[in-house]
Amino acid sequence: MGREIFQGDPPVPGLPQAVKVGDTIYVSGTTAHAEGREPSPDMAEQMRAAYAKIGEALAHFGAGLGDVVEQTVFVTDMPAALAARHVRMETYGKAGDGLPASATVEVTALGRPGLMVEIKVTARLC
Repeated sequence: MGREIFQGDPPVPGLPQAVKVGDTIYVSGTTAHAEGREPSPDMAEQMRAAYAKIGEALAHFGAGLGDVVEQTVFVTDMPAALAARHVRMETYGKAGDGLPASATVEVTALGRPGLMVEIKVTARLC
């Protein structure tokens, strides 16, 4: 099986945004970072921005957020993440209707100042 790479826009040298092998897509940790802009100080807004970027990466391979089977969410503030968990339902739909397996992990910091959430997912094309 060959590997297909999606670099993202703008590309980050040495770090593909997503890799497809067979019918599985692995999306790298994705944040609300946008070149030249400060991230929103709101956890829910950062989550929405990260999910939007993940959706773009999946679309490159003909998939969507409904194809996500697993996610790991890294957060710097667990209470804020719990308060913003409704964003997960906005993204994936109602409980039981295709929610991916999930883990949320609190970390001390992410790659850039101001970032509060980083999300990585695995999707499967059926």
